[in-house]
Amino acid sequence: MRRTSKQIYFLSVFLLMIVLQACKDKQVSEIPVRNFFKIPDKSSFKISPDGKYISYLKPYKDQQNIFIQSLTDGTEKRITSYTDFAVRDYVWTFDNQIVYYQNADKKATNPGDRPIDQFRMYAFDLGTMKNRVLLTQEKIRIKILGRAKQQPDILSVVMNKRDSTNFDVYKLNIQTGELKPYVINPGNITEWYSDPDGRIHLAKSSDGVNESILYRHTESAPFKTIIKNNFKNSVVPIAFTGEGNLFYALSNVDRDKTALVEINAETGKEEKVDYASDKADISDYSYSRNKRRMESISWVDAKQQTYFLNAATKAIYDDVSAKLHGIKIKITDRDSAERKFIIYTYADRDPGSYYLYEKDGKKLTKIGDLNSSLKHDLLCEIKPISFKASDGMQINGYLTLPQTQKQTNLPVVVLVHNGPWRRDGWGYNSELQFLANRGYAVFQVNYRGSTGYGKAYYSAGFKQVGGKMQQDIADGVKWLIAQKIANPKKVAIMGSGFGGFSALYGVSTHPELYSCAVVQSGLINFFTYIKDVPPYFKSSVRMMYEMVGNPETDADQLRNISPVFHTDKFKAPLLIFQGGRDPRANVSELTQFVSELKRRKVPVTYIYKKDERQSWGGHNRMEMYAEIERFLDTNMRVKP
Repeated sequence: MRRTSKQIYFLSVFLLMIVLQACKDKQVSEIPVRNFFKIPDKSSFKISPDGKYISYLKPYKDQQNIFIQSLTDGTEKRITSYTDFAVRDYVWTFDNQIVYYQNADKKATNPGDRPIDQFRMYAFDLGTMKNRVLLTQEKIRIKILGRAKQQPDILSVVMNKRDSTNFDVYKLNIQTGELKPYVINPGNITEWYSDPDGRIHLAKSSDGVNESILYRHTESAPFKTIIKNNFKNSVVPIAFTGEGNLFYALSNVDRDKTALVEINAETGKEEKVDYASDKADISDYSYSRNKRRMESISWVDAKQQTYFLNAATKAIYDDVSAKLHGIKIKITDRDSAERKFIIYTYADRDPGSYYLYEKDGKKLTKIGDLNSSLKHDLLCEIKPISFKASDGMQINGYLTLPQTQKQTNLPVVVLVHNGPWRRDGWGYNSELQFLANRGYAVFQVNYRGSTGYGKAYYSAGFKQVGGKMQQDIADGVKWLIAQKIANPKKVAIMGSGFGGFSALYGVSTHPELYSCAVVQSGLINFFTYIKDVPPYFKSSVRMMYEMVGNPETDADQLRNISPVFHTDKFKAPLLIFQGGRDPRANVSELTQFVSELKRRKVPVTYIYKKDERQSWGGHNRMEMYAEIERFLDTNMRVKP
């Protein structure tokens, strides 16, 4: 039969509509795994105190190294060239030096033992353009506490060199490498607070359950206790206000939500509330050590909100926000004159970028992206959600739907945050976006005990590990199913650390809800987890007894919730990852756990990398997510 041109036209239109509909039904193009989890293009931007250079971390032979760039002529120079480890962080000193450090591996004395952690600190001198070793120590932890203009060669550092369980304060001369004790820890100090001149007048002590704020008027005076709290209350000093003996602090004493307050250092009495939100805890702040003033505070309800206490700072944010629409911004560094600022920007579908803002002329210049290989329109929106738990408590979280036309009856990955005393927030998450790009809805639950929602919500999680905390997650899945979002036969649960425990607990106690579980460095035995706590965490053990359970008085509870004792309850497929250098892992116990699961015919894949810690990097990280993709595809795809 011969068709007319008109028939051919309508047939072509019809076929085109079918093709277009098929394209709409398909998920967006799959982004390669490496694009989500590669080393950042550039990150950790900072500016020299004199405002003449910016610095940043950038890959060199598959490892992050430090680069500097002149703001005068734009020339770039790599100042480190390490290929066997990545530089994680660094700091500028006031005399144009860059101090950075690494945790290196020293071969163990006995064959088969773990490598010995060796800490090394280096300094790069901008004048000579040379690096030198400042400090080499084994089996220690160290943190840079502060720097001061008056002594540009001196850094205040805290380390547990003298006693592995306690952190003392030292003065480190970055010219000579000389390390002098400044304040010795009497045995109960958990935090030291340095002022802009490098002096310490405030400290926090703890016996594991109760904490105290201590104050001394001069460096030669003894510390005295001015505030006492139990662990349900918190006071976090920020800085002195410059008016008498008042200091700024974040406090939830006598209130549910943490607020910005001013406290009298002599009496410990709260004198003023500068700002409080009725939605969430104040969780972040900006303080100018150069100008010695509070600038802003932030809290996270569904998304981050900011309140400004300084008009000049607000003017910068307003100007940048007007130029960069629809994203969150944050000042991360500035020069001493506060004329040049490093601005970090982010959004749920934006891995993040850095800008240089010059106050003179209000000039904004993009200086780097964290990940330029990802296109925003291929990423997925993160939506805040809330639901009622089975006991009536409102639980908050986030839901990310894949970019498919079908938005119901979806395969879901429940992504459980580590902690438990942490929370998920709104912003870019490479793991989440990877899963959504593969067609999964991703569900995040800030179960009771999660931080940020106030003291009552936080306290509601005490002694509820394996109880209402995990029930909140299950209730969230049931809510997703009731909303017709989740395919009830295709729900996976995934997490790291405590999130890994939640994944194991979920599939073993709610086999009707979960198809499979992915576990990274999962907690399997609360007895050994508490017993093997590192020396520098010993002060928190008593608090752990109160919040999770005491191995002696709550032995039955801890045994009931520890997956290692309940291998008979597992049926669903498991994918388990573990690093041999994870300091919180009992690898031999995990290996036995996996062996027992296999003996019971549980489909379990166990991937062990002896040189990895809790977070995996480089090639191993790519391999891990490729394995996760295969595992989920096998166990979660809806068969036609």
